[in-house]
Amino acid sequence: MHRPKEQPSTVNLVEQVAEVPFYIPATGPSTRPRRNLKHDDCFAIFDSHGDIGASPGGPDGLYCRDTRFLGHLELLLNGTQLLLLGSNVRDDNALLTVDLTNPDIYFENKLVLPKDTLHLVRTIFLWNNTAYQRVRIHNHGDRAVHCVVGMSYSSDFADLFEVRGMRRAKRGSANSKILGDGQVQLQYWGLDDELRCTDLSFAPPPDRLSTAIASYTLSLAPGEAKAIDLTVECRNDDRHPAHHPFRRGMRAALQERQLATRSTTTITTSHDIFNEMICRSMSDLAMLVTHTEQGPYPYAGIPWYSTTFGRDGIITAIQTLWCCPDIARGVLRRLAALQAQAFDPLADAEPGKILHEMRSGEMANLREVPFKLYYGSVDSTPLFVLLAGLYFERTGDLALLRELWPNIERALEWIDGPGDPDEDGFVEYHRNNDDGLVNQGWKDSHDAIFHQDGSMAAGPIALCEVQGYVYAAKKHAAGIARRFEKHALADALDQAADALKENFEAAFWCEDIGTYAIALDGEKNPCRVRSSNAGQVLFSGIASPDRASMVALQMMQPSFFSGWGIRTIGREEARYNPMSYHNGSVWPHDNSMIAAGFARYGHKAAVARVFGGLFDAATYMDLRRLPELYCGFHRARARGPTLYPVACSPQAWAAGAPHQLIQSSLGIEFDPERHEIVLRNPELPSFINEITLRGLRVGALSVDITVGRQDDSVALRILRNDGHVKVSISFN
Repeated sequence: MHRPKEQPSTVNLVEQVAEVPFYIPATGPSTRPRRNLKHDDCFAIFDSHGDIGASPGGPDGLYCRDTRFLGHLELLLNGTQLLLLGSNVRDDNALLTVDLTNPDIYFENKLVLPKDTLHLVRTIFLWNNTAYQRVRIHNHGDRAVHCVVGMSYSSDFADLFEVRGMRRAKRGSANSKILGDGQVQLQYWGLDDELRCTDLSFAPPPDRLSTAIASYTLSLAPGEAKAIDLTVECRNDDRHPAHHPFRRGMRAALQERQLATRSTTTITTSHDIFNEMICRSMSDLAMLVTHTEQGPYPYAGIPWYSTTFGRDGIITAIQTLWCCPDIARGVLRRLAALQAQAFDPLADAEPGKILHEMRSGEMANLREVPFKLYYGSVDSTPLFVLLAGLYFERTGDLALLRELWPNIERALEWIDGPGDPDEDGFVEYHRNNDDGLVNQGWKDSHDAIFHQDGSMAAGPIALCEVQGYVYAAKKHAAGIARRFEKHALADALDQAADALKENFEAAFWCEDIGTYAIALDGEKNPCRVRSSNAGQVLFSGIASPDRASMVALQMMQPSFFSGWGIRTIGREEARYNPMSYHNGSVWPHDNSMIAAGFARYGHKAAVARVFGGLFDAATYMDLRRLPELYCGFHRARARGPTLYPVACSPQAWAAGAPHQLIQSSLGIEFDPERHEIVLRNPELPSFINEITLRGLRVGALSVDITVGRQDDSVALRILRNDGHVKVSISFN
C-alpha cells in the first residue's frame, strides 16, 4: 500500500505534491463524522446522518470493485436537512441505525411543524452488492402532519484512484433513465468498455420520481408511522433489477455475520472497556473478511484498500492465527492462486513472487495505474512462506501444505533468484517501471527509507526486517520439507538461514546508533536510522539475544515510545515528523509485531507497556476502534492521541493487533499432533485481571479457559474440555 506523507510547506508545494504518485490529499475536515459498512466487495461510507455527500470533505460513497457507484444520497424533509439525534453502528458492524428529527419548519413566517415532532429512523445495511435502507417516519405530535419526504441521489462512477486525488484526461460517458415502478438506473460506459449501473428501487413507489430526486407527500395522523424502503444495487449490466425485500435481506445479512464468527475463539476479560475494544476488533475483522473463490480473505481497509493485499492479508492472518486459523487458510490459498508466473515489468512481477495488490476498477483495467495485479512488494513472498509454516505449526494441516508446496518452492526460488539480483544473500527491491512503487516494504511512502542525514536511499534496497522474514521463512520451510522427507532440501534451507543470520548481524548492526540499520542501499551502505523496523527484526528471531535486548530497551525509550505506542522512527532522526505517514507516526500492527518479538526474547514487561499504550489509545477512539495509524505526538496528561486525517478505519491489521498482543502476553503455543496448548511465561497486562478464551481450538477439539492474576503470577482454570486437550502453563 502506498500513501506518501504530506509535503512540507514551501513555495513549490503544488509542484512537489504533483510529483508524488498515488498521493491522497487531506482537503479539509468533514462537518459530519463518518460511518462505514462493508459486505464482500462492496463498502459504503455514510455520514452520521446516513447521508452520502451531503457535507463537504471525505470520500463518501457506495463502492463496489474500486468504483463509486453512488456519490450522493441525501434525505430531506420539506426540502430541509434533518436534526441528528443519534447514529450507531451495531456491535457486529452489520447495521447502521440513525435517529433523526425535524427542525422547526416555518411557512410564511408561521411555525407549521415544531421541532421534535417527527422521529425518522434510517436502518441501513449491505448485502450482495446492494445497499438496503428503510426510512421509518413516526408522528409523535398531537395533530396530523402533512410533509414531503425527499431523497436526492447521483453518481459520478469515479474510480477509487480518482477519489484519492488522481486526475484523468478523459472519462467515459454517463446516462440515466427511469425504469418505471419506482426504479431508476444510473449508467456509466467506461473507457474500458465495461458498463457499470446503479439501480435504485423505491417501495412504495414515490409520488414524484426523476433521475435525481424521489419524493413522497405524506399525511401522518397522531401516532401514525410509515416506512419507505430503498435498495441501491451495484451491477455490471443493465438488466431490469429484481426487487429485494428489506427484511429478508436483513435476516440473511445478520445470519451470515453470525456464521462468519462461529469458529473464532471468543475473548472476554475483567475490563469492560477492553471488552468493547476486542469486540470491535473481532467485528471489524469479520466485516473486512471477504468471501473469495479460494476462501475467506481479509481486505486491507476502508476506504482506500478494500481489496486483496498480499502483505496485509498475511500479517492479519499471522495476528489471528491462534484464534482463527481459517483466515490463514484462505489467505494462503488465494495468494497461491495469484502467484506470479512470468516476468512483467509493468506489474513488477517475477516468477514465484507473491501479490502486493489487485484492483478491478476502470483505471486499473486501462493500466492508468499499475495495480490490476501488482507485485511490487519485497516482503509478501517470504511472509507467504512464513505463514505457511506457522499455519502448519498451529493446525497440523498437512493436506493444505501438500497443496501449497509447489507455490512454496516457487516462492523460495524467487527469494534466492530475482529477489536477490546481486546474489549477496540479502533480498532487495527496486521498481521495474517508473509507475510502480518507489519503496516496496511495508513503509512504502516515497520518503520512508533514508540515510542519517535525511537523504533518500538509492536502490536496490535491502530492508532489515525483510531479511528477518527470509530467515524465518527458510527455517519454517525446512521443517515442512522434512515432513515431506525432503531432507537434503531441509538441510540446505537450514544452512542458508544460519548463514543469513550471521551475515545479517555483520552488515546491519550499527554500534554507533545501538540498533540495526533500517536498510542497506544499492552500494551496501547502511542507512543508520533508528526505526521500528529493527523492532520487527525481533519478531523473526534473526537477532542475537544480546542485541535483541538492546533493541527492546531502545524501543521503550521516550524517543520511540510515545505513551500511545512505538513510533515508526525515533524523534532524533532527520526526517522525524509525528504527523507523517511513516516517519514518526504510530501503527498498531507494527506495535503488535514488535511486541511479539519482545515476547520471543523474554521481554514481557515491554509487551505489557505496548499493550497498555495501544489500549489507552483505543479508549479515546470512535467505537473503540484502532485505526490504521495515528500521530506520534508524545502523550500529554488528560488528552487523547492525535488522529491521522486520512487513516483507514477500520483496517485489518490494526484490528488484528489486539489479538496478537493477547497471544504475546499469554504465550499461547499449540501442538496439534499431541492436542496440547501451552501458555509459556504468561503475564497479564496491568489493566486486565482475568482473560477468558472460549472455543480455543486444537485440531478438531476445543477448550474454554480462564487465565487470572494470582499474586505476582497467573493461574489457569479449565472451564470446558470437549476432548482430550491438554492445557498447561510453562515458565522457562
